[in-house]
Amino acid sequence: MQRRPLFVLIGPTAVGKTSLSIEIAKKINGEIISADSMQVYKYLNIGTAKIRPEEAQGIPHHLVNIKKPTESFSVAEFKKLAEEKISEIYNKKKLPMLVGGTGLYVNSVINDYNFTEIDSSQKIRADLKKIVLEQGIETLLAKLNEIDPISAQKFHPHDQRRIIRALEVYYSTGKPISQNQITSNGDNTKYKLIIVGLNLAREKLYQRINFRVDEMLKEGWLSEIENLLQHGVPIDAPGLQGLGYKQLVMYLEGWLTYEEAVELIKRDTRRFAKRQLTWFNRDKRIYWVQMDNRNENEALEEILSYLGRSI
Repeated sequence: MQRRPLFVLIGPTAVGKTSLSIEIAKKINGEIISADSMQVYKYLNIGTAKIRPEEAQGIPHHLVNIKKPTESFSVAEFKKLAEEKISEIYNKKKLPMLVGGTGLYVNSVINDYNFTEIDSSQKIRADLKKIVLEQGIETLLAKLNEIDPISAQKFHPHDQRRIIRALEVYYSTGKPISQNQITSNGDNTKYKLIIVGLNLAREKLYQRINFRVDEMLKEGWLSEIENLLQHGVPIDAPGLQGLGYKQLVMYLEGWLTYEEAVELIKRDTRRFAKRQLTWFNRDKRIYWVQMDNRNENEALEEILSYLGRSI
C-alpha cells in the first residue's frame, strides 16, 4: 500500500515554527497537529506561546486545549490522538502537518513507537515523592541519569512528574522507560515523511528566547498562573510543571525572588533549546532550513520547493 504524506515541522523553542507553519498550511491545504507537550493544557496560553485564534488565520489546529491543567497526558495518549487526527485530515483530502518541538511526541508518530502499558506502583511512587520532599528533585534526576541517560536528557530538570514516572518504571520492571517505549527506529513508519527543521545561530536563538520570556511576562504570564492557583489548581498539577510555570510558581510560593525566577526561566529555556537540537540532530531524515539572515518568505519558498520535490 502506498504511504500517504505527512509533513513535519520541528525545531527548538522560539525559532519561529508557529508563524511559518501557518503560511505553509495556507499554501498546501494543510491542517496542523500540535506536537507540544504543554499546549495540550487549557488556560495555559501565554507561557506556552499558544497561537491566538486571530493568528491562526482559519487554519485548524488540533491537540491544543484538550486537557485540564490537573490532568496528566502521556506520550502514548498523544500518539493515539495524533494518528486519529491524521486520518481525519486525510479524509478531508487535506495534508496533515505535525508541528512542534517536543521530540518524543514527534518521534512517537513518525517512528511508529509501540508503547507498553506499565502498571504504576503506588509504594514506589510514594517513596520517590518522599525523596523529593527531603532531598529535592535533583537527587532523583541524578539517579535517572545513571540508569536511563536518554530519558534524563529529555526531561526538563524541574519536571517532577516525568522524572518520578521514569524511575517508577525502572524500579517496577528493571528496564529504563526509554527501552519500554521505543521498539522501532522509524524504518517501518507508515507515512511518506517530509521532515523540515528550522534552526538559528545559537547566539541569535538565545537572544530570541530571552526576549520572548520578557514579552510573555509583559503580556501577563504571572497573572495567568495566579488565576489558575486562585481557581484551585494545585502547585504540583501536571500543567504547572512545564518550563517557566514551575519557576513562577516557586516565586509565588516565596522560594525564589522574581529576578531569580526570571533568570532561571531564561537559563532553563536556553538549555531546553540546546537539548531539543541535540535530540533532532540525531535524525538524518530532517531537511534543515537556517533562519539566519533571511525573512520568512525566503524560508517559505525553500520549504515549499523541498516539499514539492519530496511528495
